[in-house]
Amino acid sequence: MAEAVESLSSIKDLNVKAAAAQAPATAKVDKLGRAYGTGRRKTATARVWVKRGTGKIIINGKDQTEYFARPVLRLMIKQPLEAAKRESEIDVIATVAGSGLTGQAGAVRHGIARALVNFEPELRVAMRPQKLLTRDPRAVERKKYGKAKARRSFQFSKR
Repeated sequence: MAEAVESLSSIKDLNVKAAAAQAPATAKVDKLGRAYGTGRRKTATARVWVKRGTGKIIINGKDQTEYFARPVLRLMIKQPLEAAKRESEIDVIATVAGSGLTGQAGAVRHGIARALVNFEPELRVAMRPQKLLTRDPRAVERKKYGKAKARRSFQFSKR
């Protein structure tokens, strides 16, 4: 039995060495120096480009303070930049459509995180623990026939 444990641990060591020996991920940057990421949340889809700059965030041609008036939404879209410690080094340009403002902010956050990983692959380590690269799968449940809403029934009356 001890022999099997030794062989399993040696296999694990070989896997770790093989992973370290693989070529590091390269940045996916276009000829203009931008990296792209798509973010989704509810029914919103955001197309996000990041590049070196001064920390400007532009969404649908407007400044972030103009587009997302609520401070909570602005904090939400800055989370990936704060996790990467690049708030004042990266410019973000995003186009977003669908859903409402909260869904759009979630989509932009997801897109910024994915674009940053394409820009600097080593930032994946900073993004993973905060679950910024994971798409939030929650969406509105569809309405069923015979129901007032998705699950709510009509009021029951005995007579």
